[in-house]
Amino acid sequence: MPPSLLNTEERSPQTKVGQPPPTWSVRGALVLVVAGLLAVFAVAGWIQPYDQEGHAELLATHRQLGLPECSFKVMTGKPCPSCGMTTSFALLVRGDVVNSARANFVGTLLAVVCLLAIPWGVTSLVRGRLLYVRSLEWALTWVVGIFLTLLLVRWALVVGADFLRH
Repeated sequence: MPPSLLNTEERSPQTKVGQPPPTWSVRGALVLVVAGLLAVFAVAGWIQPYDQEGHAELLATHRQLGLPECSFKVMTGKPCPSCGMTTSFALLVRGDVVNSARANFVGTLLAVVCLLAIPWGVTSLVRGRLLYVRSLEWALTWVVGIFLTLLLVRWALVVGADFLRH
């Protein structure tokens, strides 16, 4: 088993009893995560998720970033599990929760979690301890597992509904 990312030898007055302060590598990772999330939301704010008439787009806004069309959709004619995620973020940044959820409700949930992760990361850095998290590895494993499961369930519903229509 790999060693924990948390340093168990150092203690500082601002840490809770029994919870060691994060190591410098964890603090550096928090800085990178917060900076990365701020960049993601800046890009989401730059993307235009509405057409000329002002109607919300539900797919393909990632093309504005110079990315190619979804290969899965090109090959199968069906959306991939992550289709609509970029659009979902762009719509949520503008406060359009309903259309964000229509584009990809898992993207809306992920965007909300990412928005909450920004102040959590900053507060954890300032206080010198990971707030509400005893094991960063455990928490990340669960969060990733839940979102992957939700993505696949949503995808099954979208593809299943499309199958039933035809």
